[in-house]
Parts: sequence; structure tokens; C-alpha cells
Amino acid sequence: MTEGDVESLFSEAVAHHRAGRVQAAVAGYREVLGAVPAHGHATYNLGVAQRALGQVREAIALWTGLVEREPGRIEALLALSRAFRTLGDDPRSLDYAIRAADQEPRSADAHNLRSNALRSLGRNGEALEALDLALAADPGYALGHANRGHLLSALKRHAEAVQSYRAARTLDPSLPDLTGALLDQQMRGCDWRDFTDLQSEVREGVRRGEPVTIPFTFLAHNDDPADQMACVRTHMKVRFPELPAPAWRGETQVHDRIRVAYVSSDFRTHAVSQLLAGLLEAHDRSRFEIHGYALPPQMADDMRRRVAAACDRFTDVSAWSDEAIVAHMREAGVDIAVDLNGFTTFCRPGIFVRRCAPLQINYLGYPGAMGTLAADYILADSVVIPDAGSVHYDEKIIRLPFAYQPNDNRRQIATETPTRAEAGLPERGFVFCCFNASYKITPPVFDAWADLLASVPGSVLWLLGGDPVIEANLRAEAARRGLDSDRLVFAPKRALPEHLARHRLADLFLDTLPYNAHTTASDALWAGLPLVTCAGRSFAARVAASLLRAVGLPELATSSLEAYRDLALALARDPDRLGALRAKLAASLATAPLFDTDGTRRQVEAAFGIAWRRHLAGLEPRSFDVPPDA
Repeated sequence: MTEGDVESLFSEAVAHHRAGRVQAAVAGYREVLGAVPAHGHATYNLGVAQRALGQVREAIALWTGLVEREPGRIEALLALSRAFRTLGDDPRSLDYAIRAADQEPRSADAHNLRSNALRSLGRNGEALEALDLALAADPGYALGHANRGHLLSALKRHAEAVQSYRAARTLDPSLPDLTGALLDQQMRGCDWRDFTDLQSEVREGVRRGEPVTIPFTFLAHNDDPADQMACVRTHMKVRFPELPAPAWRGETQVHDRIRVAYVSSDFRTHAVSQLLAGLLEAHDRSRFEIHGYALPPQMADDMRRRVAAACDRFTDVSAWSDEAIVAHMREAGVDIAVDLNGFTTFCRPGIFVRRCAPLQINYLGYPGAMGTLAADYILADSVVIPDAGSVHYDEKIIRLPFAYQPNDNRRQIATETPTRAEAGLPERGFVFCCFNASYKITPPVFDAWADLLASVPGSVLWLLGGDPVIEANLRAEAARRGLDSDRLVFAPKRALPEHLARHRLADLFLDTLPYNAHTTASDALWAGLPLVTCAGRSFAARVAASLLRAVGLPELATSSLEAYRDLALALARDPDRLGALRAKLAASLATAPLFDTDGTRRQVEAAFGIAWRRHLAGLEPRSFDVPPDA
């Protein structure tokens, strides 16, 4: 075959490839390589075609051979970095991105890929430096601006993140998840200038099946569980266009104890571990063998050490690929894998899509559906997922009898209460408070709060502070509603025992909607502070109602913002009624199911046991309720 014949074959294969006839292109590239095995362009293109067919490993083998022969082949280095990121192997993705950047220091793609891998490994400062190099090389690089927004978000530089996202939207508004990311960052900064328009744009995009947002940020401004499930399905389709082969293929091992693996990036000072640590310590070791798998970021704090000590086996997999983690779990004989991340920061759904265990359960970290690609079951209760809401979950639902949320009844509250003056509060006047994260505060909720302040002379609203931009934006919103902005008081961050102690200075906790207080609600109740909530339709919007039921105060859950405002106002005007509620809460703390750590442990173990026995009997997962006496 002459050189001209080879190039003619190559051109024909390229034409097939461009026309979308991928199988024909693969055949053509292979014919070229049969004649000229070292044909670089055919090797690279064959890898591209095979990856499009889901044959990622085959593509990697081709590109690896190519860069061994031609170390300067930058497109192959970039392709390898992308492919290993697809496999969840961020260390190797980083290696190839660095090699590409070394070959071409002005490659925006190389620096962007390097940044992506560094961000996934929790190395945000280095990741930002890499993106700055990408944008210096190409100021019009839309993806670089979007990823810079993601990084600035992780660094809690929300106003700068908004600028990056707006720049990306100007350059390429079709980038995945961009509109949702912009709205999320504006909400985190309490920047509501076009809240309604962006909220509508994201909602309609989700309903069209477009990847306009990620599932977690969608929860903060959408209370429709059907929309949320649609968002999950689109996100998973985009994230996993070709499903990897399952590591667990139906084989069953029977161990002397059920092997349960908890997988999380939050085994550190974090709300998830704060809730879960007591349950982990209480697990019945005669029936369960507990494994912990710690995802990035790496931490070495007291909570990490406590969680590690509570596990029979604890493995730091922060530098491992999804495949390596799954292989380890299969070798360890894990029976039930519990995903504590869902779609939150540093999540690794690829571990669960690869079927790391015979049974996979979505629990605690993410208040919503993940879909059956990642989970067989979701652990909930009858308030957060009532019977009528079941249709919006692809997972089967396990309902615990009281609250799905565990609590650690060893949580310490500092004995010393600060004075009002020390906390920045006025000496007199009713104190409404909300220590929820800023992104949970929406304009309709703030409207209700402003009405309360206007209706209760001398009252103040005590919020979590620490970010001057957020504080300034909220003060401006108060002023726009005719309030003296000094009636907002901001609490600096404190260690948990001191934070819990200062709850004693507040009179009533005001919840948010559609993303309720979760751990912060348990904090308030544990500290003896009554809470008023508005229960919405979705899981995230019903958590506080679940907790109130489990602590004996269901009457503090309302079903509309008007009823929420009216109830809070009635309590603020009736100190005897509010005092009776506070006394009722105080009397229930020792016996309430919400703070019965060992009781919750028994119920969770009963859930695991029922699900596992069904599996051993060869039965498909199904929804069930755990009995109260479990």
C-alpha cells in the first residue's frame, strides 16, 4: 500500500468520523494502522472514536502508546488527562495535565485540566493558580472563567465567583451547570438582584432536560420533587454518558457480620460527622463490621480521629481513583455501602455507579434522590418523604420510625453563656435568630422576617456572620424593606460548644425554605431553643418538621409562609406560650427520639438488616418501614 493509499484511507476515516459514523471511522483507522502501525494521527483519532463508544480503557492504551513514541503529542496528553478524570483517577489526570503544560506553557486547556484535578484533590490554592495561567493564555476561555467561578466558590469568595460566572455566560451561555452555579453564588452572597429571573431560567432548563445546574444547588431554590428528580437524571446522564462495568456482578458472600462501608468526604469537622459520630461509635460490633472510606480533602482534626477510631477499618482514599476504591471495597467484601455525600462537595458518585457493593444506600449527606444508578435505597422517614412523595424517587425508600437524622447526645454545650453585650445583642428586645447558611435565605423568607421585625418593636434578627459582603447585602435588603439595618446582628463563627451556648440568648429560631435547617435545627433544639418552620414539598424542605416531630413539638411546623410568619409573631407576642414551649422542649431532651443516639442506631441497624436479608433471599429492593420497637 502506497503512502497515497494510506492517506486516502485516513481521509475517508476522518470523513466518516465527522459525519458521526463512528464504527466506520474505527474500521478505517484500524486499516490505516494495519498498514502504518506508527501513524500518529490515526492512533489519536482511533482513541477519540473508541472513547465516544465508551471504550475508555482502549482509548487510554492507544494514547499511552502514542505519547511514549511521541512525547510532545499534546493533544494525546490532554486526552489522557480528560480520560483519567472520567475514571475518577485525579492523580493520573494531574500527571498528564502537567506534562501537557510543560510541552505547551500557553495551553489554556492544559492549565484548566491541571486545575480540575487539583480542585478534586482539595488543593484549591494551586488550582486557582493554574486557572490564572489558563486565562492569561486565553482571556476569552469561557470554560476557564466558569471553572474559576467553581474554585472561588470553594474558597468562599462569592462576589468574585459571580463575576467569573457572568464572564463565562457572556462568552458561552451554553456551558453545563453555568446558570445554576451563578444563581448559587449570588444566593451564597445574598445578592438577589435577578433572583426570580435566574430561578425561572434554571427551573425551565431542568424541565427541558438541559444540564443547567447540579442537583445540590437546585435544592436551595426549587421545592418541586419532580423537578429535582429530573435534574438528577439529566446530571447523571451527562456525568456518565457510558456506564462503567459493575464491579459487583451478583455474587453473594455470607460473613459472620454484615460489612457496612460508610463513604464520605466529610469525616472531619463537618455537620455530617457531627451528627453521625455517636451512631458509628454505638454500632453493634457483634452484628456489624464498620468500614470508613475517607474521600478528599485530607484532614487530621479531632473529628477525623474520632470517626476513624469508631470504625473497624478506616481507609484514607483521598488520592485514589474511583476504580481503585471500588476494587478495595470488593476485596474487603463490603456488603452494604452507604453514600454520605450524594451530590454535595467532593462527592464521588462514580464509586457507586461502578457498583461497589451488593446494596448501596443514600443517607444523610444529601437530602434528595440520587437515582438507581447510584443507590438501591434512600434512608428517610415518613415526614421527609411521605407516601405521596414516593413517586419522585427511583430508589426504594426505607423509613425510620421517628427521624431519619441521627444525633450525637454527647455533644457538649459550654457552661458559660455570653452576655447580650458580648454577643452584640441589645440588652432588651425579642431576639429572632437563624444560623442557617446564607444560601438558604431566599427573598420570600427574608420578606417574612422583615414583617416580623416591623411587627415586634425593639426586636432584632440574629444571623450567622463572618462575611462582610453578605452582611452588607442583607443590611441593604433590610433597608429596602424600610427597616433600620442595625436590627440585623451578625454572630461570628465560634467553636461548637460556645456556639451552642449562645443559643440561650435567642428567643425563637426562624427556619428557611425551601432548604430547611438540618444540623442547625438539631443544634437549636439541643440547646433548648424552640424553632418555627414551614414544611415544603421536597425532602430538604421537610427536615425541620421531621425533627420537631421527633422532639415532641410538631405544632411548630407550618405549611405556608403566611402561617409561619403568623405563628412566629404570635409566639413573640405571648411570652407565656413561648415559655411553655421552651419548658416542654427542655423536659423532652433526655427522652426525645431525636436525641436518642442508641435508639437511632438500633433503627438504622434494623434497616440494614432487613434490606440485607431481602438480598440474601434473592429478592429485589423494595420500600419498607422500620418498626418503632426495632
